Amino acid sequence: MKHMIYDTERLTLKVLDTSSAKMVLDYYLRNRSFLGAWEPVRNEKFYTKAYHEEQLENDRSLIENKDLLRLWIFKKNDESRIIGTIGFSNIVRGAFLSCYLGYKLDQDEINQGYMTEAIQKGIDIVFNEYGLHRIEANVMPRNQRSLRVTEKLGFYNEGIAQRYLKINGIWEDHVHMVLLNDRV
Repeated sequence: MKHMIYDTERLTLKVLDTSSAKMVLDYYLRNRSFLGAWEPVRNEKFYTKAYHEEQLENDRSLIENKDLLRLWIFKKNDESRIIGTIGFSNIVRGAFLSCYLGYKLDQDEINQGYMTEAIQKGIDIVFNEYGLHRIEANVMPRNQRSLRVTEKLGFYNEGIAQRYLKINGIWEDHVHMVLLNDRV
């Protein structure tokens, strides 16, 4: 697989391999309590280098088959520290040509437009290189920052998915946000 690195105005987005597991673990340890409110409950194994080595290897295989695009976010002036990640997962081909979008950002980097900038590049890749028609992002109604990101990027609200995902131990409703590629 070719080295996948993408640049935006302020960011570098990279597909990582197992050699970056320590950086990924550092990101999750720095943001453990912040991300806890927005993610499934994580067991202690999640907070190990070995877990992230395995996850990065699994991701790489899926990325090679274009079944996933996971990009880790770095500031252009500091590529030694991950500040977030975006993932286009559950890519379905055929008549659907769709995927799910998930994203997370370092607690110290929010409200600076980094996530909007990174996702915009990701949208360009999955629409133009992967040829997808639909991106679905499911966001908890109380996550106003995340809803603003999707709205700025042109996603529209398809409704509420009741008790959609188990987040931090609780089944949470999610707003079903969608972006369509009219060129497909």
